[in-house]
Amino acid sequence: MSGSVKVPDRVKNVAREDFGKAKELAVNAVRSAAYLYPLQGILYFFRHRSLWKPLTAKLLPTMSLGIGVTAFMFAVTYVPQVALLALFNGPFAIVSTVLLVLSESSTIFNLLSKNFLIDGALIDTFDATLLARGQSSLVATERQVKSGNDPVGKLGKLVSRPFAKFTPTAIIRYLMYLPLNFIPVIGTIAFVILQGSKFGPAAHARYFQLKQMKKQDRERFVEQRKAEYTSFGVPAVLLELIPAVGILFSFTNTVGAALWAADMEENGAGSSKGSASSGAGGSSTAPNLRYQAEQVRKREL
Repeated sequence: MSGSVKVPDRVKNVAREDFGKAKELAVNAVRSAAYLYPLQGILYFFRHRSLWKPLTAKLLPTMSLGIGVTAFMFAVTYVPQVALLALFNGPFAIVSTVLLVLSESSTIFNLLSKNFLIDGALIDTFDATLLARGQSSLVATERQVKSGNDPVGKLGKLVSRPFAKFTPTAIIRYLMYLPLNFIPVIGTIAFVILQGSKFGPAAHARYFQLKQMKKQDRERFVEQRKAEYTSFGVPAVLLELIPAVGILFSFTNTVGAALWAADMEENGAGSSKGSASSGAGGSSTAPNLRYQAEQVRKREL
């Protein structure tokens, strides 16, 4: 009998502890100001026409793919999914289903486009942004860098490609998260946040390769910046969910991730070894991101 009394208490304690951690993560995410980088990526991209070249070379086939996938998913899956979600979400089912179908479309689109159409173009965009920010030595660790003023024109031959193919683990994790959409409003928000927490580190896959980080170093680096990466990932995911123009935001998000990497380098926050002793949350390894964001605004975008 005493054991049965203790179980609810344990559940409450675990729930209270998890809620505390989630609250702390949310507060740190907001304070980090990393959510500004996807927005700065948009501004920087549109003010630097030279960065448009990788996108324009792939624009027509990729937009056609995105529109086709989204139209197909809404035509085939919207009605049955909205009927199912209406049982759980009531009047909120329409919003939840739209976000769900957009997320499903985005996942299929990313699976196809980033593996077969734009993987090389995104790498070029990331590297060219770093070159535009004066990080030639960093880029030179994994590709040839030519002379000149055009950052895209300076890109030489790649040594290796960082973007892994869409893994079964990512698909399984996505399917595990899907049931959250049955919970009205809060579930959909949690779904987007969880997607964003995985998107953030993935956006820095090229940075990790340029830094020649080993798996352990990458995992420690990301863990100590969990809040910052989630803060970056959530708005980036939402931007890429927008039909038709999601492909454009794939490139602006890449620019934003590169701007963040450049700021880390300039502030000495990119050392995977130094981060090991920086303490929980990685506050000293990514210092004053809000200040960094303001500084980026003041630079010539």
